[in-house]
Amino acid sequence: MTQKALIYCRVSTRRQAKEGSGLTSQEQRCRIHAAHNGYDVEQVFPDDFTGSGNFMKRPGMVAMLNHIKSHKRTHYVVIFDDLKRLARDTKYYLMLREKLDSLKVRVECLNFTFESTPEGEFYETVIAAGGQLERKQNARQTNQKVSARFEAGYWGLAAPLGYKMQSERGKPRILVRHDPIASYIEEALQGFACGRFQTQTEIKRFLESCPHFPKTKNKGTEVHPDLVKRMLTNSVYAGMVELKIRGIAMRKGHHEGLIDLQLYNKIQERLGNKRTAKAPDRKDLNKDFVLRGAVLCGDCGTQLTANWSKGRNKYHPYYLCRKKGCNSYGKSIKREVMEDDFEALLKTLRPSKALSNVATKMFKKLWALVENNHALNKLELEKQLKQLETDKDNIINKLMNTNIATVIEAYEQRIEKIELEKLALEEKIQQQSQKTGSFDKTFRTAMLFLSNPYKLWASEKYAHKRSVLKLVFCEPLTYDKNEGFRTAAIARPFRAVGELARCDSGMAEREGFEPSIPVIGMVP
Repeated sequence: MTQKALIYCRVSTRRQAKEGSGLTSQEQRCRIHAAHNGYDVEQVFPDDFTGSGNFMKRPGMVAMLNHIKSHKRTHYVVIFDDLKRLARDTKYYLMLREKLDSLKVRVECLNFTFESTPEGEFYETVIAAGGQLERKQNARQTNQKVSARFEAGYWGLAAPLGYKMQSERGKPRILVRHDPIASYIEEALQGFACGRFQTQTEIKRFLESCPHFPKTKNKGTEVHPDLVKRMLTNSVYAGMVELKIRGIAMRKGHHEGLIDLQLYNKIQERLGNKRTAKAPDRKDLNKDFVLRGAVLCGDCGTQLTANWSKGRNKYHPYYLCRKKGCNSYGKSIKREVMEDDFEALLKTLRPSKALSNVATKMFKKLWALVENNHALNKLELEKQLKQLETDKDNIINKLMNTNIATVIEAYEQRIEKIELEKLALEEKIQQQSQKTGSFDKTFRTAMLFLSNPYKLWASEKYAHKRSVLKLVFCEPLTYDKNEGFRTAAIARPFRAVGELARCDSGMAEREGFEPSIPVIGMVP
C-alpha cells in the first residue's frame, strides 16, 4: 500500500505569499522528496501567518491537524522543508511534535534527519531553540531599527492611511501623500478644526461619500468609527512622528503634513470639549426638513423634531416638540411657516450695498495691518523661542544634579513639553515669513457670503443650506409658535457688520473713511 503524505509549507507574511515564491518553492522541494521516496501526496497545507509561535493560530496547521484527526485509519507522513517551518518558539515546537506523535504521524524534514535517540532528541531541541533565538534576535533588531527611524524623525511602521512609503537612492524611505485619500483626510481634518464637521459621525459620513476612500465595515459600505478617531488623534497628519509605546516623544518629521501643528492642536482641543454641537448632521436629517436638529422649542428648549402627517387626501409636513410635559408638546408647526420665518430672519442679515463696501474697506485695512504686523510678530515669536531654549538649558542643568527618580521624571516631562512648544513656535515663525497673498483672492468668496447669506440658502443643494446654519449662527435657534424666532446668536463676522450698521451713517459717507480702533477690534 502506497504511503500517504501531507505537505506543510509556511511563510511569515501574506506579502511574502503574494510577492515571493517561498510557498511554491517549498512545495516543489517537498514533492520531489515525496516522489523520491514513493509517497502519494494527498494534500498540501500552506500558511502565510506566523501566529506568534503558537501553531494553533495558524489556519493551515489547524486544517492539517483536523484533516489527520478525521482520517484516523490513515497513517500519514508529514513533509516540510525546515524545522523553522513548524515553529520558531521552543515551547510550541515541542508541543506540536508531541501532538503529531499522539496522532501517530511520522514527520520528515528536508534539512534535518530525525533520530529516536537521546542524542537525536537533544540535537532537535537545540535546533528548535536556535530558531527561537534567531526569531527573537530578528525582532529585537527590527524594533531597534524602527525606534531609530522615529528618533531621527522618520516614520518607521506601515504607512498610515493617506500616505505611502517612497524610496530614493541613498536616502531613508519617507512618507509621501497618497491621493486622492490624502485629500479626503485633509478636508476632513480641516473641516473638523473649523467647525464644518461638528462631530466624528459627520466626518464618518463625509468619508463614506468619498468614492475612493476605503470602507471596511458592513461589507465595505461604511467607514469604521474607530478609524475616524485615530485620524483625528494621529500627529503624523501634522507632519510629526511619535512612538509612545517605546517612549519616543512627538517630534518634527521629515514628511509633509496634511495639516499644520496649530490645526492639529485645535482638533485636540475640540475633541476635549464635551459641549453639545450645534446643527448636528444626524442620520435622520433629510431635505424635507432642513431645519431639523438646528431649532429648539421656545417653551422647553428641546430640539424640535419633524414628520409628515397624514391628512384627508395627502401628507403634510410639520415641525413639533415631542417632550412630554412641555406646553407645546405635540403642537404642530407648519413647515412652510417656520421656514418662511427663517428666510425672513436670514434676509435681515443682508447689509446694504453701501455697508458692504464699508465692511470691505474695513477688512482691507485690517488685512494691511495684519501684513504690517507679521514682521513684529516674527520678532516676538523668535524671542519666545529663545526663552524656551534658555528654560530647557536650565532644566537640563538641574536634571544633571539630581538622582531622585520622581524629580527626574518631572524634569523630563517638562523638557518634552518645551520641545512641543518649540515646534509650535517654529511653525508659527515659518508662517509669518510666508507672503499673505492678495486680499481679493483670499476673501472674495467670504465677502460674497457675508454680503448675502440668503443667496447660499436659496441654493438647490441641501449641503449649502446646512452650511448656512453652521456658519451664520453660533448656537441653535429658538422658535416660539406664536412669536416666531427669538433673538439669534449670530457668528462674529455678522455681528461686526451689525455694529457698523448701528454706527452713525454719516461716518460711512465721508471721503476717506477711517474706522475707529474699537470697531476694528471687533472683527475676528
